[in-house]
Amino acid sequence: MLKSMTGFGRTEQAVGDKTFLIDIKSLNGKQFELNLKMPAFLKPFEFNIRKTLSEGLGRGSVDCMINLKETGNAKPVTINTDLARAYYKPLQQLAAELHLETGDLLSTIIKLPEVITPSSETLTDDEWNQFEELIKAAIEDLNQHRLNEGQVLKKDLELRIANILQQQQTVISLEPQRQLKIRENITKLLEENVGKENYDSNRLEQELIYYIEKIDITEEQVRLKNHCEYFTSVLEEGEESKGKKLSFILQEIGREINTTGAKAYDASIQRCVVLMKDELEKAKEQVLNVL
Repeated sequence: MLKSMTGFGRTEQAVGDKTFLIDIKSLNGKQFELNLKMPAFLKPFEFNIRKTLSEGLGRGSVDCMINLKETGNAKPVTINTDLARAYYKPLQQLAAELHLETGDLLSTIIKLPEVITPSSETLTDDEWNQFEELIKAAIEDLNQHRLNEGQVLKKDLELRIANILQQQQTVISLEPQRQLKIRENITKLLEENVGKENYDSNRLEQELIYYIEKIDITEEQVRLKNHCEYFTSVLEEGEESKGKKLSFILQEIGREINTTGAKAYDASIQRCVVLMKDELEKAKEQVLNVL
């Protein structure tokens, strides 16, 4: 199971004599970061609301907007006259600059947030329990979107790892020919500059063995394959939050690819390394969206 950090959730339901509309949007982020907008009378419950969102969403940059919808029932209301005056002055100035009529300003102002609020400034214990369930329903809706997008991410990441392994197989097939070419090039260089009769072939063989061992990439290919297999196995794990773990594994994959490129001294293998790096960067970009 793979879950994306990106998603959207919405619920609408009546709680007592109030109808709430809750919208939650989540984007990728290193930690849990919440931008919460809600009616003033919910301020006493802000800590609990934040805790519920944090526990339900885990990680990401989250925007949560809680709106109290108007109903047809007549209810006592409170008019925030100070806030209305604060809205009026800049709106009047803007209307003057744009040469607009100001006759409709009052009807506009009373529709702005927090100008008119229900006079009841709290929820009962029973209403809070209902409201908390409403938040959890919005979180569940968002998490379902995260799961759907996570499946798309999983397929893409599996493709990137498969492409890296495909290039690795090409590298492995080129390795014997690479060693032969290195041996031939060094021997040819000695013959051209020293002469075939002027060097010890046994000593040359010893030095070649030592040199080829230093640039051998067998261990890097074994570790690269193991890291890729581990990455794929983590994708299948049931753990919900594994984006950071996947990111760490990609760092190890990148280390083996870079070492292969540094030791290669072969144009064909270098091309494979470039292609592997390209797939690795695409995988890293996708993992940034994984919860």
